[in-house]
Amino acid sequence: MNDFASLRALDRFKPVYQKLNIDYDVMRKIIQLKLTMDSRRMPAIFSGSNIKKDGNQFLKSLWMYGLFGILFLVPFLFLGNEFLFSLTIMFSSLFIILMTSMVSDFSAVLLDIRDKNILHPKPISDKTLNAAKITHIMIYMVLLTGSFVIIPLIVSVFKFGIIFALLFFIEILLVSSLAVVLTAFVYLFILRFFSGEMLKDVINYVQIFLAIGMAVSYQLVGRVFQIVNIDITYTFAWWHTLLPPFWFAAPFELILNRDYSLYIIILSFLAILAPILAIVIYIRLMPTFERNLSKLQSDTNRMKKRNHMVQGVWARILCRTKEERTFYKFASLMLKEERELKLKIFPILGFSIIFPFIFLFNTLSSGSFEEMKSGNSYMVIYFALIMIPSVVQMLEYSGNYKGQWIFYAAPITNKSIVYSATLKASIVNYFIPILTMLSVLFLWIFSFRILLDLVVVLLAAIMLTLVSYGIFSKGMFPFISSHEHTQTNAFFKVFGSMFMVGLMAAIHALALIIPYGLPVYAVILLISIFIGWRLMFSRG
Repeated sequence: MNDFASLRALDRFKPVYQKLNIDYDVMRKIIQLKLTMDSRRMPAIFSGSNIKKDGNQFLKSLWMYGLFGILFLVPFLFLGNEFLFSLTIMFSSLFIILMTSMVSDFSAVLLDIRDKNILHPKPISDKTLNAAKITHIMIYMVLLTGSFVIIPLIVSVFKFGIIFALLFFIEILLVSSLAVVLTAFVYLFILRFFSGEMLKDVINYVQIFLAIGMAVSYQLVGRVFQIVNIDITYTFAWWHTLLPPFWFAAPFELILNRDYSLYIIILSFLAILAPILAIVIYIRLMPTFERNLSKLQSDTNRMKKRNHMVQGVWARILCRTKEERTFYKFASLMLKEERELKLKIFPILGFSIIFPFIFLFNTLSSGSFEEMKSGNSYMVIYFALIMIPSVVQMLEYSGNYKGQWIFYAAPITNKSIVYSATLKASIVNYFIPILTMLSVLFLWIFSFRILLDLVVVLLAAIMLTLVSYGIFSKGMFPFISSHEHTQTNAFFKVFGSMFMVGLMAAIHALALIIPYGLPVYAVILLISIFIGWRLMFSRG
């Protein structure tokens, strides 16, 4: 096994572990095995991407966290000496990054139950096992937090001096500790009152939130640098004592600005007391936490309640044969239930919701709301369709790809209807809900004058689904390839989808100029979908 650099650094603290009656050699071997297994995980910050999984992907993702540290923390170091303002925002960013990363990437560390059946029967003390788990978490937190704050920490030395940097370093340690413990408390609460299956759902959606948040962050950065010549005033309110970022910003006011106000002293006291108290409580509750982790095993195969009636209605409307209706229901369940597939697809769907509004806001910044409302800015809804080619290609992959034998064993009369049913399921479960939500918002903004335009966009989405299948799909059946073999052609996919969506948007814009062009275009799209679908899936 690989002798990790983090383990060689940990060897320097061997006497400390030995004084605590911890079998250091056994603990080191356990951590070495855990790190080897962890190196094969794909970080959530890369979810939805087609990066090759060679080497330790977590270490490769650290540069991303370093970049976000530069973008989100460094600018606030230049807002002057109003530390309660600038550092509250900085610690808010740090706290959010740490919490979401703990839930997304380090859930496998905090919730590791792989060693229960192997290590617990062995003559290894509970103290050694707990030390291995805590040290395992600390290694990741040091790497993540260090990559996120190293550049801001260096900049702070030149900007405010060594005392500021030293205080900043101590505060980072306290914030990191509190983030770990609060994440564990969230897990403990869910496992105590709910099922392990719900905890897995929470982790899944936080991973999706992180991937989407990273894309949105680029838009926020541009607005951060527009903060100039501002006058900052602060009025203390009692509920500020409930917000951790205020705690960690207060000591800078206390020590560097010599502000000895009562609320500054209280907030500074909480910055030290809260993390220490949380760690003590976590250590006391660790046995309870370990017992509740057994729910992750017992609930792994528990089936969720599903709305079969709705799927049955859509199946009868969209599918011509009983065979196709069966595969439609199967595909709908796969799209809703499989975690790996959702983790790949949901960030793409999230981008499709966000992008139209980003361009709307950019349009609004250069004109009034009334001008935007009376114009053709609603055409930015076509940016939502960029998701379709990528999602259609992802339908080929599955975490349960080894079950593909069922397609070949089943007596299917027309094999092409399996993919036909899957595409219909993706349209109903993914594309229509997103376009419906966007349509409601756009109707509220632009009024019902764009109703026919939205119908055309929906038809264009269905046509684009069919075209994407013809371009990207290579297999006869969906869900038969491993995510490990996702091809690294992200640039081609993005460029190709932009071209196809842009072409359809251009035709739509041209139809607006021609008299009765939009209704004619809608009819052409409808006929093309009907004929194209019959031709594409008539043979099998």
